Amino acid sequence: MTLAKDGSLRVAYAPFDHVARDARIVVVGITPGRVQAVNAFEATRRALARGCSVPDALAEAKLAGSFSGPLRANLVAMLDAIGVAGHLAVSTTAEIFRPGSREVHFTSALRYPVFLSGKNYNGTPDMLATPILRQMVETHLAEEVRMLPKALWLPLGPRPEAALRHLAGQGLLDKKRILGGLPHPSGANAERVAVFLGRKAPERASRQTNAAKLLDAFRSLVGQIAALEGAAV
Repeated sequence: MTLAKDGSLRVAYAPFDHVARDARIVVVGITPGRVQAVNAFEATRRALARGCSVPDALAEAKLAGSFSGPLRANLVAMLDAIGVAGHLAVSTTAEIFRPGSREVHFTSALRYPVFLSGKNYNGTPDMLATPILRQMVETHLAEEVRMLPKALWLPLGPRPEAALRHLAGQGLLDKKRILGGLPHPSGANAERVAVFLGRKAPERASRQTNAAKLLDAFRSLVGQIAALEGAAV
């Protein structure tokens, strides 16, 4: 079902409406892709066939597209390294990311799948400069921000971060709770993750990795979490 259309941009519905209201960490991508949408519909269908309520079925659909395997391991390692586990009073953030956890919420800057000329939207054109996409940020993402003002918001990349900072600029979210600068935890980003975690010496990293920027981000995030910890005392 098409929700909105503007030229070659199309926004389609998929069952990503559930919000984990007890979440302490929110992971924010750009937008669900076609595969995630198909998986979410299938998870919803199976849940309803088992007799689940609509809210429970939507919760299962959201989890169907959540991180697992190496992505989750990399994310946990980076969050632990900057002090998030200590801030949340757990031994490791793996406890937050356990299967079925209600303490993590997975979402996107653009809640519903966006396609450009039939292909998954990758951040271009700029969502904040494109009216139908900016409206999604200021409607759906803003709704989630209002529900989870005390959570730590983890944008996966500069575009989700820009969306969160846009809402922070509108007074909807404390910018101190936006953990920007973490490298994406995907396997394709292995070298950046290794440098960020101190597993690879910066002088041995390729130029494209931009080790200095990663180390600056690490120091900044450690300080940011420490400041939150101090404010909570």
